[in-house]
Amino acid sequence: MSRKLFNLTRTSLITFVKELDEETVDITSTYFNNTIRWHIGHVLATNEKFLFMYPKKSTNIPADYADLFGSGTKPADWTTEPPQLDVLISALEEQQNRINEFSDLFWKSNVSFKVPFGSIETHRDLLIMLAYHEAEHLGKMKAMQQVVKSQ
Repeated sequence: MSRKLFNLTRTSLITFVKELDEETVDITSTYFNNTIRWHIGHVLATNEKFLFMYPKKSTNIPADYADLFGSGTKPADWTTEPPQLDVLISALEEQQNRINEFSDLFWKSNVSFKVPFGSIETHRDLLIMLAYHEAEHLGKMKAMQQVVKSQ
């Protein structure tokens, strides 16, 4: 169930992102303090952090994504060029494949660290939380796109 939820959310995110263009994803609105590109990278980096111990134990995405897309960061503070949209899309797809390769035993195993959101005991619980987090950001990106298009 949790993998189905994750895959539904991730596929929805990728489908949405593939219809965006480089210009739209970097427009900052007065209503939001981040850009759509930031939200895409944030979802990617957050899942990598909680499921693959990024950046300490994972080299699946560049280490500087933590500085670009971590919680509390914002595009106004970026000192390096962010990844292109097609790079982020490929990373989201590749991460989805890696997440789906985890065994049932992994999903049943307990999380060995404190998760700041709710009562997370197993990796399955964690995946449900991450799918919820991703869906929240997708909703925000859709709202941001509507605002950007109306300006």
